[in-house]
Amino acid sequence: MKTQKSKQVLSEPLAEPLNGATAARVEIRAGDGNLAIDRLAGGEPLLASGSLQYLEKQGPPARSLELSGGQAHLTLQGGGGQPWFRLPWAACNGATEWQIHLNPTVSLELNAHSDGGNLRLDLAGMDVTRVSADTGGGNMDVVLPGQAARLHVTAKTGAGNVTAHIPGGVAARIHAVTGLGKAIIDPRFSQTGKDTYASPDFDRADHQAELTLSSGAGNVIVDTL
Repeated sequence: MKTQKSKQVLSEPLAEPLNGATAARVEIRAGDGNLAIDRLAGGEPLLASGSLQYLEKQGPPARSLELSGGQAHLTLQGGGGQPWFRLPWAACNGATEWQIHLNPTVSLELNAHSDGGNLRLDLAGMDVTRVSADTGGGNMDVVLPGQAARLHVTAKTGAGNVTAHIPGGVAARIHAVTGLGKAIIDPRFSQTGKDTYASPDFDRADHQAELTLSSGAGNVIVDTL
């Protein structure tokens, strides 16, 4: 018989030093939890800060930070699997919450994963060049930065909705695929193929984003900030 203690949710702070890094590859695997990422706003000399919840029986998340020639590699790895049975059509939600703030002065490549929780990536004001994010069944919400030069974004979920918010000054080419849901795309992006939409000035624009968005059962939604 499982005790209540085995399901207890604990939390630990995150504070990874910057150590002079100017670029970073950040890989985050939040187990079955919800994950929210945004910019570090306080100006601290940190690469990342925040808080990481975990189930007591799984132990604290593993973390690793390597630095070489101004290039950092940060890895955060959480435990997997909720300790209770969940029907596949139940509401998407994770067992734990991760809140992570990344340094906006560092050029970032971001890889974010949850086994089944919700992901929210607010990249406004950040220097991001590549994003790969996926969840087994949660909802995905991505806010793009307004100064994206050549940003590549891949976001997918097995069952939830994928929503991308694109600033008005950013041209985009969007590949939107959904199995059972609908593609709901802002009309400023013209359809150029079966599942492809693009800004009329995409090839000439200074600020570009190429997005590949997919959901197995939910909707793919693109709007303008």
